[in-house]
Amino acid sequence: MTSTPAKPVPFLPNLCGTQVLFLLVLVAELLALLLTIADYGFRDFNWDHLAMASVQVQWIMILSALCLCRMRHWLGSLPQAKAGLISYGLVLGITLTLSLISQWLLYAMSGLIYLSDHHFQVNGWIVLEHLALAAISAGIALRYLYLQQQLANQREAEMQARIQALQSRIRPHFLFNSMNSIASLIATAPDTAERVVEDLSDLFRASLAEPGLIPLERELELCRRYLDIEQLRLGKRLVVDWQLGKLDPQLKIPSLMLQPLLENAIFHGIEPLPQGGTIGIRVLHKDKQLRIVITNPYPLAKATTKKSPVGEDTPESNGRHNRMALDNIRRRLTAHFGTRARLSSSAENGLFTTYIFCPLKG
Repeated sequence: MTSTPAKPVPFLPNLCGTQVLFLLVLVAELLALLLTIADYGFRDFNWDHLAMASVQVQWIMILSALCLCRMRHWLGSLPQAKAGLISYGLVLGITLTLSLISQWLLYAMSGLIYLSDHHFQVNGWIVLEHLALAAISAGIALRYLYLQQQLANQREAEMQARIQALQSRIRPHFLFNSMNSIASLIATAPDTAERVVEDLSDLFRASLAEPGLIPLERELELCRRYLDIEQLRLGKRLVVDWQLGKLDPQLKIPSLMLQPLLENAIFHGIEPLPQGGTIGIRVLHKDKQLRIVITNPYPLAKATTKKSPVGEDTPESNGRHNRMALDNIRRRLTAHFGTRARLSSSAENGLFTTYIFCPLKG
């Protein structure tokens, strides 16, 4: 099996965004103003010189930003020193080109106005001055942008590692029960046993996949497969009430977000009750927000902690497991959606309810 090549890490920030371009234009105008003040001072301030400097600096800044924007992922695939030299050389090349073009335009305009016959000659000192200013400015700007992008890359890597660590903790603890169910079905219902194996493999494939957002319909399908496996073990003790509104198939949520909640609902709500109970799953979107509500029975008897053999769950450890699972999912929601997403729970009148609110994301 071949692995998918890793996406190159950007070498520079995205310079094509509206806000970034606005800031670059503002910086270019301030640089042109600084050059004009340096040449003429405040007393003899020359507005014509400011206009000419603004045009030249703005064109250099905008063209450099657009070119670097298109090249950012390609530059990320190169060694850092090579990518830095290419970026630096690109800015100087654009500066040289525009400096020559501006001199030719000035010559052409002066020739039309004054009907001069002299041939066009490049003023090397002006070109050298432009290149020196561009070299200093580009060196400072590229270094700053590079450090900003490296900080963003580091934050992104840390967030992905954190999400993957949180996701890796979610392992269906019903594995051994499922294997026992498969073993008992092989002789009597081989087709059902094969289907359970396929469902189980899909669940663990999703658990081991790269963390990220997946279509809501895909997550719901994984939940159905999980519940089908548990239905074989629990039989009539498990009743599932699906209430799904009209959902956009492009809606996305963090992978394996709902399945652990259903796992908790069965482990803490259905299994302790001899008669079992009903798990309710309500999914709808309203006011640009996805709302998910999961309900399950909640044993009212007050649990007491007592010693048990190694590997068996006590009521106290079950409560800790439940809180850890909810905390993990809450952190994953925050990592993907920030504070706009919320997860809360309540236990009233023998019913445990989990609420999830997160912004719609296609």
